[in-house]
Amino acid sequence: MRILQVLTSHDQLGNTGRKTGFWLEEGAAPYFVFRDAGVDLTLASPKGGQPPIDPKSDMPENQTPAQVRFKKDEKALNAFANTLKLADVKAEDFDTVFYTGGHGPMWDLAEDPVSIALLESFYNSGKPIALVCHSPGVLRHVKYKGEPLVKGKHVTGFTNGEEEEVKLTKVVPFLVEDELLRLGAIFEKKANWEPFSITDGRLITGQNPASSTSTAQALMKLLGERAASASA
Repeated sequence: MRILQVLTSHDQLGNTGRKTGFWLEEGAAPYFVFRDAGVDLTLASPKGGQPPIDPKSDMPENQTPAQVRFKKDEKALNAFANTLKLADVKAEDFDTVFYTGGHGPMWDLAEDPVSIALLESFYNSGKPIALVCHSPGVLRHVKYKGEPLVKGKHVTGFTNGEEEEVKLTKVVPFLVEDELLRLGAIFEKKANWEPFSITDGRLITGQNPASSTSTAQALMKLLGERAASASA
């Protein structure tokens, strides 16, 4: 089984002068879910190399077991330091793709023609896609059969309430919840910061950083079911 994990290359939080990037938990936790399952895992980002880590995600109060493990794991650190360029990967070489969140993707991946084409290529070829936290927002320009891919789909993502709590509603280029609703998605959510993920057909989405493990596990479960039915 081959999984592509995509991370942002964007490190500027709008015009605030502050740094952003990918949220460390959302990179580390899925990485270990996949690696511990023994899958063939490839990491990619628009610019390749080391994707920027949102400094806030590595603050003492935001530490998680996956992050603690990540920082002591040479193999993981090396994998993240050497991501491939997104333009150099092809959907046909993988069974699925997982998009890590953080605020960074809202600026680069959401508007990146390479990312948009890659997601469409995965989905059009019958493969599942999974996105967590802010990453469901990167589906804003992704189409399926001429319509927004999320139209009529049950999805979740970083909520307006969560964005208000981190005081970035006026900084981000769009609000994930509002954008998905505008595109015709059926947006579901739990209380702020509660773990929550949804599987709707071949689309898996997670609400927030706490949902990164369950979103990755939901993807593994779906891949397992598909493999079982293919061999039946």
